[in-house]
Amino acid sequence: MAHIKNDKKILVRVRRIRGQIESIERSIENGNDCYAVLQQTAAVRGALGGLMAELIEGHIRHHVNDPAEREQATGELMQIVRSYLR
Repeated sequence: MAHIKNDKKILVRVRRIRGQIESIERSIENGNDCYAVLQQTAAVRGALGGLMAELIEGHIRHHVNDPAEREQATGELMQIVRSYLR
C-alpha cells in the first residue's frame, strides 16, 4: 500500500523542484552565465536529495517497520538505494 498517496507536503516539494528545473531551462535558453546555471543545478540536486531522504524515511516508517511487509520492503529499499547511489 502506498503511504505517499496524495501527500500535500511531498507534492509541494515536487512542484518546487519542477519550478527549479524550469528555471534552469530558462537560464540556458536565455544564455545566462554558466556559473548561475551550475548553481541552480546544484540547488536542484540538493532538493532532490532531500525529497529522496523524506521518501526513504516514509518507506522505512510505513513498510520496513511492519513485520508483515519487512522482508519485501527492505529488499525494495536496498534496490532503490543502490540505484540512487550509482
